Amino acid sequence: MFWRPDRLNLALPGVLAVLLLLLGSVSVAADDEILPADTEIWLVSYGPGDIYWQRFGHNAIWVRDAQLGLDHVFNFGFFDFGQKDFFLRFLQGRMLYFSAARPAREEFSDYINENRSIRAQHLDLSLEQKLRLVEYLLKEVRPENREYLYDYYENNCSTRVRDALDLSLDGLLREEFEPVMAEQSWRDHTRRLTAGDFWLYLGLEAGLGSEVDRPINRWEEMFIPATLADYVSAVEFTGAGQVHPLVLEDVMLYESSLPLPPSRPMSWWPRYLLFSLGLILLVRLFDRYLLHGTGRKLSMAWLLVSGCAGLSLLFLWFGTDHVAAGNNLNLLVFNPLWIPLVFLKGQAKALLAIVLLFSVLALLMVLLPPGQYALDVLAAFLPLNLISAVVISRYRSQQAGRPGVPE
Repeated sequence: MFWRPDRLNLALPGVLAVLLLLLGSVSVAADDEILPADTEIWLVSYGPGDIYWQRFGHNAIWVRDAQLGLDHVFNFGFFDFGQKDFFLRFLQGRMLYFSAARPAREEFSDYINENRSIRAQHLDLSLEQKLRLVEYLLKEVRPENREYLYDYYENNCSTRVRDALDLSLDGLLREEFEPVMAEQSWRDHTRRLTAGDFWLYLGLEAGLGSEVDRPINRWEEMFIPATLADYVSAVEFTGAGQVHPLVLEDVMLYESSLPLPPSRPMSWWPRYLLFSLGLILLVRLFDRYLLHGTGRKLSMAWLLVSGCAGLSLLFLWFGTDHVAAGNNLNLLVFNPLWIPLVFLKGQAKALLAIVLLFSVLALLMVLLPPGQYALDVLAAFLPLNLISAVVISRYRSQQAGRPGVPE
């Protein structure tokens, strides 16, 4: 969630002062239960929004106590475009997110204005567990501690909430969910949650490597806020000889009118194949009836763009901390070799043969280890590579038979 630091600084000191006073009292006299037993801890989950960084949803921890005047939400998902070197850090995979506490009314109002659903789950925590959680939250929002290196899958707003709850529950969440394999991978969740955005979906499919295709467990799957909420609602624990649900109350504070994302990824590759074939047909008609030579020029331009995209994928893999971009077999489609091949005079058969070879390898990569899903990328870009190679190869063959005619 984007946030202006000047507004944040107005909201933060008040809650910190209250919590410092509270925790100071508790640390001196924990046995006297200074922290009221009716202090409420809620897991809050926000639905996806319209902006691309809102597609995966969000969550936070809500602390309520009318007696102490506490009604604040602890949120781990803030970032600031005005941060020094923000875009450089984003490119390097070293984005800094930060944590903050905000009044609940202010927090919820922002999400309602964005038409994002708000689900709240009241957690059945003991006094000791509440104290441990509040102490941890207080530490995390301190100016010296609040920043952290963000990772899309392993260290995001939801995994931070998960870890905070697991700490308060003495490791119950990890113990229960880490041994159980998830039904969907990181890529599966990424595909289903971005399916409604044609270009965002395709861009992520091109840039994500095979690391996101590996099987994950349910503990790792909680990088999705809605998944964390669903799994928490199923947790039970034994106390006083009885089995109790962790969630005492599960309510929707606000229902969004935005459509829900699909529960599983859909097969979108036909739409990308149709788009690619339609583009090829359009260029062919334009070349034949309006401006002869357009097809050859655009073919050369495409292979140059594709090759440069491959260089970008190599940079993300070896030159940044974007772990999710590593071991990316889409380099068989976006191949840096296209660049010298475009500028290499003659060699018509060699150009076509090399593009065909890598195209076959690209088709095989969906069947061979490490098993990277690439159907969307193949459908969208492989036809463009092949037709470009055919057009350029044919032109060079014709030129080879006409000595003295410059290419």
